[in-house]
Amino acid sequence: MSVVGFKASNHPQQTAKRGALDEVDDRGTHPIYFEPWNERFGGFTLDVAAAPHNAKCERYFTREDNGLLQSWAGERVWCNPPYSGLDQWLRKAWQEYPDTRGIVMLLPANRVEQKWWQEHVEPHRDRPGSPLTVEFLPGRMRFIKPGQTDVGPNERPPFGCCLLIWANPRRVS
Repeated sequence: MSVVGFKASNHPQQTAKRGALDEVDDRGTHPIYFEPWNERFGGFTLDVAAAPHNAKCERYFTREDNGLLQSWAGERVWCNPPYSGLDQWLRKAWQEYPDTRGIVMLLPANRVEQKWWQEHVEPHRDRPGSPLTVEFLPGRMRFIKPGQTDVGPNERPPFGCCLLIWANPRRVS
């Protein structure tokens, strides 16, 4: 089997005209994961893709604020973006990272063949001189649905996740 001429694209369920589904996109990072990362990365100061019920930082941007249109300058950024629009969040992170104190983004790890990964992650990840590193996380994370305080049995997503870490630009070798 040859992959010559293969072009990666998002699955129709991810790009259908119905748009993003809130019950899928509006899931918060569980504190059992977030708190250790917050400590490890020196305390996030801005959550750029949040809702009041799932914000991880005192300062955050909601859908109405549109974190894609706001400046992230001077902040240590946490981003668990809506998975229906990853390309635009990655473009924004690359645009903003030089003026930040670092960015950590939580993404699905099962979509590495897709255009957003191939254009915005793969050419840069873990390369000498690149500010971007990728950490593939073990197991399957738990996310909190709107209106819930915990995750029930069998409510894990059917994929693993990874962290994209844009280093503080002043620390890149």
